Amino acid sequence: MQRLLIDHVTVGPFAENAYLLVDREAGVGVLVDPGDEPDAIVAMAARHRVAPSAIWLTHAHLDHIGAVQAIRRNWPGIPVHMHPADAPVFERGAMAAAAYGIPFEQPDPPDLPLAEGQRIAVGSHEFTVWHVPGHAPGHVVFIAEALMIGGDCLFAGSVGRTDFPGCDKEAFNRTLTRLMTLEDRCVVLPGHGPPTTIGAERASNPFLPPAVRRGSPIEA
Repeated sequence: MQRLLIDHVTVGPFAENAYLLVDREAGVGVLVDPGDEPDAIVAMAARHRVAPSAIWLTHAHLDHIGAVQAIRRNWPGIPVHMHPADAPVFERGAMAAAAYGIPFEQPDPPDLPLAEGQRIAVGSHEFTVWHVPGHAPGHVVFIAEALMIGGDCLFAGSVGRTDFPGCDKEAFNRTLTRLMTLEDRCVVLPGHGPPTTIGAERASNPFLPPAVRRGSPIEA
């Protein structure tokens, strides 16, 4: 995508990818899933000389929201966007962190809802929101051209877990099937681990539903 700068830092004990999207021509940016280490996230934005105008959350698991409150203090008034179905997950953040023995600052509630089919933009770069539940009830991905910011749905060689409270394995299989309708060339920026593509995962990811793997037999 021309003129869209994408950077990230990997933060916290769960090695979560916090992304910064910047429209360099417009001089505006957005943070996606600021999960921990707010100082590192603020420094990333400073390197690109941008004050982010919003926070987008793919979902509300503790490793994706842990720096939200500190980011709000650094940029007062920055709005947080999240799908409302993840509100119960968001509200359990501190409780979940305590179970792992991890320091955590519970953020104030999100400001703006995300919804299936919504268009949301970084400057002139428009993304479409897909509601893709399963790993979390309000999980979303952000899609623009041949790019997906995918949270914890699809990883290089793996997929998100479905054994947390609020997970739904059947819904997650439908989500994975839907994601495989994207073009092979679509780049996936996941919540953990390195980037991948839809084509690479369709060809070799052993955790995808069999019907959507390349080379799988098709039943008549």
